[in-house]
Amino acid sequence: MLNFTPPKMPVAPKIPDSERRVFLNDPTLDKIAVHLIGNQARFRDNIIIPRGPIPVYIKTNQEKQMEMVMESCLFKSVMSCVMGFGLGAAFGLFTSSVNPNVAAVEKQQTAREVFREIKTSTLASAKSFAVIGCVFSGIECVIESYRGQSDWKNGTYAGGFTGGIIGLRAGVKAGIIGAAGFAAFSTVIDHYMHG
Repeated sequence: MLNFTPPKMPVAPKIPDSERRVFLNDPTLDKIAVHLIGNQARFRDNIIIPRGPIPVYIKTNQEKQMEMVMESCLFKSVMSCVMGFGLGAAFGLFTSSVNPNVAAVEKQQTAREVFREIKTSTLASAKSFAVIGCVFSGIECVIESYRGQSDWKNGTYAGGFTGGIIGLRAGVKAGIIGAAGFAAFSTVIDHYMHG
């Protein structure tokens, strides 16, 4: 039997960190380059870890911060207010152009009066939609944060509170009817959107 020992692989000599050349052979320029650019050992904050057939993406700190801002109740309420204002303005413009003021038809209206009436109707509708969107979204977000669940009950509860708050301006009976109606409407819409 032959004794066979594999040859030893040569080991690279250990270079101290102070003498390491990262970019250039000139030590002075190399120190400047390392200072300005950094060394090649960089921290990667968006590493993809394969798990199963679809790789998993790890978010950067900036992405996590933006996600936290966009998930906050304040941001959701403000966005709902802005979007409600836009939707209400479009809805008000459409309804004011389809349904003109009947009392003003008896006399001849000028274009300025017609546009003033359209502006008034559009702004009133936009403000109403903005308030409803802001209140509903804020209440739903608070309820979802409190419950720790995202399901159809959040929209139903938020609809009940929103309808009750808006209806209370006309009295207790109107508040109860508004709460029940808005809760039922929110439940149906949530079932339609997620069902």
